[in-house]
This record gives sequence, structure tokens and C-alpha cells, in this order.
Amino acid sequence: MTIQVKRVYETPQQTDGRRILVDRLWPRGLSKEKAKIDFWARMISPSNELRRWYDHDSQKWKEFKSRYFAEMDANPDGVDELLRYVGEGKVTFVYSSKEQEINNAVALKEYVEILRGS
Repeated sequence: MTIQVKRVYETPQQTDGRRILVDRLWPRGLSKEKAKIDFWARMISPSNELRRWYDHDSQKWKEFKSRYFAEMDANPDGVDELLRYVGEGKVTFVYSSKEQEINNAVALKEYVEILRGS
């Protein structure tokens, strides 16, 4: 299993593998055809409360990951559904945030890799 992370606004590539949108809200100004999303993982995205609290504040990154991981731990059905789509092979978690280093897709990649023992 290989997981990449990239902005949903970047042009989809054949090398993306399965494209999984990991945001709660659909990206602004992007059609479904252009996004080429294979699965929208709404159930596993951070809660609205957590998103608002975090607001991509680098000082809150560690605590955001801790709270987000706790939300996922409390949502085994959502995690199982995501893991079925991740499967084996290449997957790209796509997100809409302008923040490329400290966003929910990066945190989710870490979480899945921990679960899978990668």
C-alpha cells in the first residue's frame, strides 16, 4: 500500500491510483468530473468543530492530530470503510486546503500507516 497526499485542485494523474477525497465539504469550484474522485470519505473527515478549532494553526498541529485520531478511533465503521477503499496498491488522499504540510490528509495518512503497521 502506498498513500500519496495532494491538493484536489492539482490535475489528476494516472499515477494517483485511487483518489480519495478526505474533506467533509466538497471543494469549491470543482466539478465531480474534473476532480476524478473514486471515493469521498466524508465519514472519516474531521468534525466541523475540530476543523474550526484547528484552523490550520501550526501551534495546534500536534493537538489536532491527537483529537482527530480520537475521532477516528471512535468511528470504527468509517475507518473500516476507508480501509476497504485504500486496500492494496496506490492511493492518493486529496484535500482542498491551501496548507500542504499540516492538514487532515497528512494526519489521516499517518493514522492509516500506523493501523497498517507501515
